[in-house]
Amino acid sequence: MAAKQVFLPFSLILALAFIPPLLFSAEAEAVPFERLNSLRVVKKVNKNGPFLGLITVYAPEDEAFFKTGVFRPDPIHPFVDLSGRRFRIGKVEGKKVIYVKCGVGLVNAAAATQQMLDLFDIKGIIHFGISGNANSSMRIGDVTIPYQFAQTGLWDWLKPNATMEPNDFAQFNFKSYNDPKGGENQLGKVGYSTEQFYSVSGEVNVPQRPIWFDITKNWLHVASHLQQGMKLEQCANSTLCLPYKPKLVVGLKGATSNFFIDNAAYTQFLFKTFGVTSLDMESSAVVMTCLSSGYPVIAIRGLSDLAGTQEGDNTIRLFGSLAALNTAKVVISFIKSLPGKYVSGF
Repeated sequence: MAAKQVFLPFSLILALAFIPPLLFSAEAEAVPFERLNSLRVVKKVNKNGPFLGLITVYAPEDEAFFKTGVFRPDPIHPFVDLSGRRFRIGKVEGKKVIYVKCGVGLVNAAAATQQMLDLFDIKGIIHFGISGNANSSMRIGDVTIPYQFAQTGLWDWLKPNATMEPNDFAQFNFKSYNDPKGGENQLGKVGYSTEQFYSVSGEVNVPQRPIWFDITKNWLHVASHLQQGMKLEQCANSTLCLPYKPKLVVGLKGATSNFFIDNAAYTQFLFKTFGVTSLDMESSAVVMTCLSSGYPVIAIRGLSDLAGTQEGDNTIRLFGSLAALNTAKVVISFIKSLPGKYVSGF
């Protein structure tokens, strides 16, 4: 006997077509809903813009900044959460700011910076944190505001005796560091390769190949006036103090890579080859992202350790908090010194 055909009303067929999306879990549905709600808050926040963007890296720097007590949160929208990061809205020294902790490393730094620039009404970005020191004329606790950064993590890793790429800026040959001396090293050598950089100032779809990325000149000029009379902290706590008064120096060079550097030989190589002072893992990513889209940017780094040139253990655990606090003090002074066009009430 032939099977009986059943005809469903068109309205029921249409309704059944929409059942599959309802089978997703509440947790899966919550993600886009939360983002949509956050974007609504962003739209409201931007009506009160523009803002200065403040980007730091990880917990000790975050704690040092808020310990100063200068941040005054927006009474209506004190923060908005996006992609796992909390963007805090408030004021510092009369200037409207949006503050975020980006996380360690180049990808985190670039992602947080791009997100801030894309979503918020930002006038420019102040990046800050602690770093290693490669310059013997600087000491732990000092703060540096470099005038340019290099991304020193771009290397062509080659076999022993291989021919270097003609456009490589520098060469690091491992056999030169053999201990004891002499003989080839199977690690071979690496040649420093320049970044491919796309920006609003360059030709469309044609990358530039710079070695150095410059800090915004007028912001650097403002920062240069902070050197005289800048009082930085000398003690990490009641029992641990430096035997000298830390200083602020504007106009040196900085290097960034995805390495935490605690090795004297490599630190000395970077200083000799690039002439850099601060060694960190985020600054060039923030600077490049801002310059790519044409935004003002400055990076401020407190020196927490000697990047392996010290005797004994790395001092970041001893003086990291002091370097972070001194960095925060310079950041606050810089914000205060910016022109009044950044001032506006909530």
